[in-house]
Amino acid sequence: MKFLDLARVHIRSGSGGNGCVSFRREKFVEYGGPNGGDGGRGGDVWAVAVDGLNTLIDFRYQQHFFARNGQAGMGRAMTGKDGDDIVLRVPAGTEILDEDEETVIADLTRPGDRVLLARGGNGGWGNLHFKTSTNQAPRHANAGQPGVERTLWLRLKLIADVGLLGLPNAGKSTFLAATSNARPKIADYPFTTLVPNLGVVTSDGAEFVVADIPGLIAGASEGKGLGDVFLGHVERSAALLHLVDGTSGDPVGDWRTIVKEIGNYGAGLAAKPRITVLTKIDTLDAEERAFLVEELEAGGAGEVKTMSSVSGEGVPDVLRALRKIVGVKAPGDAEATGTAGATEDEGPWEP
Repeated sequence: MKFLDLARVHIRSGSGGNGCVSFRREKFVEYGGPNGGDGGRGGDVWAVAVDGLNTLIDFRYQQHFFARNGQAGMGRAMTGKDGDDIVLRVPAGTEILDEDEETVIADLTRPGDRVLLARGGNGGWGNLHFKTSTNQAPRHANAGQPGVERTLWLRLKLIADVGLLGLPNAGKSTFLAATSNARPKIADYPFTTLVPNLGVVTSDGAEFVVADIPGLIAGASEGKGLGDVFLGHVERSAALLHLVDGTSGDPVGDWRTIVKEIGNYGAGLAAKPRITVLTKIDTLDAEERAFLVEELEAGGAGEVKTMSSVSGEGVPDVLRALRKIVGVKAPGDAEATGTAGATEDEGPWEP
């Protein structure tokens, strides 16, 4: 299934049915009087978040959604049928924006969340409603109210516990493939990841969701590269995993590039809990690892972990640190506080 995280839709609620002008005509009834019924209501347009979807690709092939109009009223005081509602099924985590692409109308973060996007028009009154003691034969009725027509934008922000950050070729996709059943594209050249990927990672029997987005480059906040387009997918993450390539030649500069870009992006990303990890340590000896870790920590990265997604070295420690931040409890945890910790008999992790 192709990934699509932004779509424009045109919606229109149903118009109300017109009221009816009618008079009772029966044999032997001299003064029948008015009996025109009311028009039916027009259908509404709703959006509802459903489980099992992680893309807006359905809205590429259908962009127009029109609810049915209400039926006109009829004689014998019969009310017209209400128009059927129409429901847009969207993934959880979808923001609904106005036509300006800035005004947020609704944010559907959980399955079952729903919002009314356009209310159907009321049906018009039939002439039966206008009968009074001084006007016993009214010959007019109300027209139904028109529906609401508008253009909206749907923007999907994936809901994951952990978001991966890093320059292209920092090892994000390799990490996701090694720790989950996700199968992102992996190659020895930059920008192999063109769309976000989700994977369910298991650590000591506990599961949490990790989102991988295309790599960032210098100037991403100004529109360069691909990653800034997809940073919204890690906005909802509880923690960020910042991977730094240990073979790049300038890991401190790489780290600073990412930190600068997420700071420029805003949306609270810079304030999220973040774990910095030096990757590809299987290609480095002990002296090189220690030197690069010391440089990163001196440059402001805080505590730096090391790992290799290929050999599996250091991966369990990284996963347990992430699990502790996101608050996922493992079956072997002694405390039931929601903060997980490693147990003494935890075995090695294998890729």
